[in-house]
Amino acid sequence: MGMYVGLEAEEYDRVYKDKVLLKRIFHYFSPYKRSMIIVILFLTISSLTYAIVPVLVSIAINNLETIRNISYLFLLISLILILNLFSWVFNYFTVRYSVHVIGNVVLDLRRDAGQAVLNHDLSFFDRNPIGKIVSRTNTDSRDFGQTVDLTLQLISSVLVIMFLLIIMSFINPILTLITIITFPLFFVIALSYRKLARTKTLLGQRALASVNAYVKESFSGIQIAKTFRQEEKLYYNFNEVNLNSYRVNMRRAFVLNAIFPSLGVIQGIVVTLLVFYGGNSILGNLISVGEMSLFIQGLTYLFFPLLTLASFWPTFQTGMAASERIFALIDTLPLVVQNDNLKPLQLKGEIEFKNISFKYEESKDVFEKFNLKINSGESVAIVGHTGAGKSSLAKLLARFYEFQEGDILIDGISIRNYDLTEYRKQVGIIPQTPFLWADTVENNIKYGNKDATKKDVYDALDSTSGSDWVKDLSKGLRTNTGERGSLISMGQRQLVVFARVLLENPAILILDEATASVDPFTETRIQDALQKTIEGRTSIIIAHRLWTVRHVDRIIVLDHGQIVEEGNHEELMTKEGIYAELYNTYFRHQSLEYIEKMKEIVKEKE
Repeated sequence: MGMYVGLEAEEYDRVYKDKVLLKRIFHYFSPYKRSMIIVILFLTISSLTYAIVPVLVSIAINNLETIRNISYLFLLISLILILNLFSWVFNYFTVRYSVHVIGNVVLDLRRDAGQAVLNHDLSFFDRNPIGKIVSRTNTDSRDFGQTVDLTLQLISSVLVIMFLLIIMSFINPILTLITIITFPLFFVIALSYRKLARTKTLLGQRALASVNAYVKESFSGIQIAKTFRQEEKLYYNFNEVNLNSYRVNMRRAFVLNAIFPSLGVIQGIVVTLLVFYGGNSILGNLISVGEMSLFIQGLTYLFFPLLTLASFWPTFQTGMAASERIFALIDTLPLVVQNDNLKPLQLKGEIEFKNISFKYEESKDVFEKFNLKINSGESVAIVGHTGAGKSSLAKLLARFYEFQEGDILIDGISIRNYDLTEYRKQVGIIPQTPFLWADTVENNIKYGNKDATKKDVYDALDSTSGSDWVKDLSKGLRTNTGERGSLISMGQRQLVVFARVLLENPAILILDEATASVDPFTETRIQDALQKTIEGRTSIIIAHRLWTVRHVDRIIVLDHGQIVEEGNHEELMTKEGIYAELYNTYFRHQSLEYIEKMKEIVKEKE
């Protein structure tokens, strides 16, 4: 059981009945009915030509045996050649159209899965590794496409079997009966593998998803691994996950391939019976050599379609399991749901948290009956110890997470009644850790506003700390930032994020320790610019720096999800409460008065 550790179902996984899965699958094929009809038509013609070939070979053998008509024999050989050529042409068009249909269905599946993932709130990504989501979207959809291709082969196989059996039954019913009497054994053996194949396939897909998840996480943290010299540990852990996937998928492959030797035994039995009865029939002049050849050759023609047909159910479970995993992802509803789609033209920015209760996990409350009102245009600093709930307020306001009780009102309207996309256009968030796409500086700044001009970009930069630093880059605004912005400094990344948010001119501005990643000189420039930016704009500043608590209208002190103090800097310092403690611990050493006092102490000691 050890190899199955970590291969459990995800929280959003569900079990679908085969009937439900097939109905969903047919729904994805419905837009391509015309192409599917063409595929089936060519399949039918191709199967018919494929089935006629052994009949013509049988007739040719009979004519070869008696040597009655050389021209007639030549005609048969020519027909066999032409039919094989036609079979190739029909098969070409079958493959061409089927590839087009399957490709489009897989594209639609991935599109729906991608849309479903994008609609989820951040709590979904907190609970589910990104690598496993990627595996479910890409790998499982590929497996599904391969199964659909197998289904088309199945249809072709059924048609070949039907045509051959009809022709053979007219020639010799007894030999035909000997041929088909063992058919049920094919299906009994194949269906006996069905349940086991489905289970092993699901485990194999989960094992592969675990490998993808580990690789994604490991390479994302490669700098930390190198800093602490843990490359060997990363390799060891990767090797363990990879070996586990290897073992699980080897068992899966064994189950899926064990069916072929079993079915080969049945083929041997049928050949023995045909040779025994057919040989005696030839000696008794009951059938000709050509007819006997037809049944022996026909068995070969039948065996591969039968093998495809019989092994279809075990292999089909790969596609069924893949579709089940994809549909589970698509069907998982996001926790953040809007009740209406009001589209605000321009928010005033009045914010009210009313009896908000929120928890990330069932056992731990972040807020319970929390209340706070922020007036339009007011700047508010949120301070408190780590874990007090400062960043959680910003995440709730941005609708990244769903609160369990209470409501948040924006301009007197429930936040759940706004159109989410339009609402978020008017909420600007500058995070503590900047994230940039592997694109140019200009495109990163224009990320939320593709229509912005180069002048707009420079104006946004000037609203932060100025745009002079861009000139020092190798290609100016066209400089590529690299993955996550790795090719420019941390301070420059933060400046790009500042400009990106300000370019949208949001009605509500949230700064989550936004100057933590810049140097003191740049921070001073940003502070001067932001002092003008927050004027007349509702601003929530999650603060760890002195400037942010000295230049706001109101300071809110949080402790374990509750407001314990509020007021301006002077009022809170007079109370000598939690804020004063925070100030003396974290902020006081940043003040000019403190620095001057320290200088005097140093001079006295000298």
